[in-house]
Amino acid sequence: MKPVPIIFVYFIIILTACTSQQQLPTQTYRQFNHTKTYHYHNDTLTVYIDNSLMSPIRVNAFTNDSRLKNFVSMMDTVTLLPQQDTSLHFYVPAIQNPVFGLYTNLGDAQQPIHPVALAYPFPKGKTYTIIQGYTGRYSHTNDYSQYAVDFNLKIGDTVCSADDGYVVGVIKEYKYGGHTDEWRNNDKSNFITIYHPHSGLFTQYVHLKHHGAFVKTGDKVNKGQAIGLSGMTGFTDVAHLHFNVLQPKAGSSFISVLCVFEDGKNGESLTKGVQVKH
Repeated sequence: MKPVPIIFVYFIIILTACTSQQQLPTQTYRQFNHTKTYHYHNDTLTVYIDNSLMSPIRVNAFTNDSRLKNFVSMMDTVTLLPQQDTSLHFYVPAIQNPVFGLYTNLGDAQQPIHPVALAYPFPKGKTYTIIQGYTGRYSHTNDYSQYAVDFNLKIGDTVCSADDGYVVGVIKEYKYGGHTDEWRNNDKSNFITIYHPHSGLFTQYVHLKHHGAFVKTGDKVNKGQAIGLSGMTGFTDVAHLHFNVLQPKAGSSFISVLCVFEDGKNGESLTKGVQVKH
């Protein structure tokens, strides 16, 4: 009879460990960093913004301070070219201790878009199955994700860049994933964002393995280059690669857009269960 409680205790320990691994992380990581500061002196508010990225960025102001509504309206959207810094000056009289924030979105919403055929986001010679296509009901349900494609890469499988470009965002620190609403409503996945200047588009490679990125922000990458390892981080119930092509959207971050691959297949044809060989 003695082995019974020992086995029972062992089972409980393993169950608790597995459960704790799926808790939503409390830490939030950002895919890139840049400096945004301000200085107020003699009724003049000076805003300093730098952009070290190889893509344009858009910066907007927000505040709950009614005294600064005119400032927020005047600032509107500031678009900085790649690797460009700027300082902006606003006459805002008689404001003591102004409090506001600045938020950044990637890309220039006014840049013309020139779509090109893309490589599949995995090595040549490999074959994978689509587990969710355009407008999939599980997670491809909004403007940001509706034209994403999910390939059934396993944890540790190689992810490749779909086109030439520059890495403008990397998150690699998350360890786990989950499929509850708590995970759905919080972006806690590892991913890489690449900007493609010749097309004006961005691509994202999501759910990567913990510390599974081979590249860093600022790197130049070539089409077909290995950039990381697939995983199961963020909102998901199965290991896979979430591949998304994104266009900057005025007043927001991105919208997901249609894509065509080099073998002539368009994203609409990549429905659940279809096998794709690169």
